[in-house]
Amino acid sequence: MSFIDYTVKNEIGILTLNRPEKRNALHPDLVEEMKNRLHEIENNNDVKILILTGKGSAFCAGADLAYLNSIKNFSILENKNDSQSLADLFLKLYHYPKPIIGAINGPAIAGGCGLASVCDFLVADEQNAKFGYTEVKIGFLASIVSIFLIKRIGHHRAKQLLISGMIIDSNEALRIGLIDYFSKDVLKDSLELAGKIKTNSAISMNTTKKMISEISNMNVDEAVEYCIQLNTISRSTKDFFEGLNNFLNRKNKKHE
Repeated sequence: MSFIDYTVKNEIGILTLNRPEKRNALHPDLVEEMKNRLHEIENNNDVKILILTGKGSAFCAGADLAYLNSIKNFSILENKNDSQSLADLFLKLYHYPKPIIGAINGPAIAGGCGLASVCDFLVADEQNAKFGYTEVKIGFLASIVSIFLIKRIGHHRAKQLLISGMIIDSNEALRIGLIDYFSKDVLKDSLELAGKIKTNSAISMNTTKKMISEISNMNVDEAVEYCIQLNTISRSTKDFFEGLNNFLNRKNKKHE
């Protein structure tokens, strides 16, 4: 059985976590399959946008309970390797060259909330989506996922979620900037959003994602110098020449 379903519709890839009986909980096999699938999609130029969602009533309920119970007997090295594997998935998604829309169909808890936080856009079900980092309730740490949460909503609000372990609804998630849109049909609305975004230059979108990630760790002078280089390079691409010509032609037609 595959833990990941994958389909493509009009240059939009839909990646679905497929463990509905386990509320799409994170398991090492699911994590590895997802990383492999992401690698395949990354090199497919026919896919411009990726949607990440869950099958059934949950987006992702966090760690698999049976697997979580087994780590009690892990050695230090086994725990490190397990953490590294999960971190690799989050980094893969965070640095992914294609825009990712999270279609949050239900609860996104602990690692599942971390999975949502690395998406570029979040469309959440206004009734069923829930968000929370409950690791502190069992003496665990939301350590890896905290990095991406802080980047998304800032230190102060991230601290409140991580220390309290509170689960919040879509209204509160929107208020603090964790999600971007409400929806009554997350997949439908995510496909509509993806349809609008995919008309943009793939090169420009991919470079913009990388640029934002890079300059967030630079001082202003370094960031400006880096962006000058990006601007210079972008002006020699095929997408730029075609896009500029199309734009100028539309402008000229309006003035005829």
